[in-house]
Amino acid sequence: MAGPRTGRPRRLTGTRGRRGVPLPLLLPGVLALAFLVLPLLALLLRAPWHSLPDRLTSAEVWQALQLSLVSATAATAVSLVLGVPLAWLLARTDFPGRGLVRAVVTLPLVLPPVVGGVALLLALGRNGVVGRWLDAWFGITLPFTTTGVVVAEAFVAMPFLVISVEGTLRAADPRFEEAAATLGASRFTAFRRVTLPLIAPGIAAGAVLAWARALGEFGATITFAGNFPGRTQTMPLAVYLALQNDPEAAISLSLVLLAVSVAVLAGLRDRWMTGA
Repeated sequence: MAGPRTGRPRRLTGTRGRRGVPLPLLLPGVLALAFLVLPLLALLLRAPWHSLPDRLTSAEVWQALQLSLVSATAATAVSLVLGVPLAWLLARTDFPGRGLVRAVVTLPLVLPPVVGGVALLLALGRNGVVGRWLDAWFGITLPFTTTGVVVAEAFVAMPFLVISVEGTLRAADPRFEEAAATLGASRFTAFRRVTLPLIAPGIAAGAVLAWARALGEFGATITFAGNFPGRTQTMPLAVYLALQNDPEAAISLSLVLLAVSVAVLAGLRDRWMTGA
């Protein structure tokens, strides 16, 4: 006669649902992967590897790369200073029209960048709604300047930071802030001493995304700031210009931006691309 069963119950291995891949799902999936990978593979295959070091050390490339790095970093700093408080307002306060404000914040994500550039010209141009007063009162002209590049990049990059930080704030437990308030801390002190350290990973992830988006910005930049070498010509604009005259140079510049994108994805892999 068999004795009582002992030991732990057998653990399911999770393989029952993986007996096979349905063909109607396999073929579109493989085609989608090929569609995404093939252009990148073509870029690597057609790259002028033999002349790449010489092309990437030219003065024009370094000017565009330096301007891209400086302007993207400045745009990210602007996004941090303005975007983090905005994200806190959206996540922690309730005010009339909050849904509309959130929609406006996310609008640059879906708005064609060139339309954003036109909107910036109408707002901050020499004859713009605000730009005319900046020029008349302070002598500040933003279009077709390096500062204009930063403004255009911040316009398209800030929503990435705001969305990331707002999501982190909503996931964070507000009782920590309430506990700090009961100990006599003001709301700003609780935000600075409690909330900011708590949401630091979300801020870092949002800043990286904003920086990468600013680095690759093209439409708003060329519309609002123009394409002047050494002053407003960033790497994407240099790729566009080189593609018309020197395709190999355009490929070389594209490889630099591709390497930066891969580095950004590698930096965010532990946060967004791993399972629980």
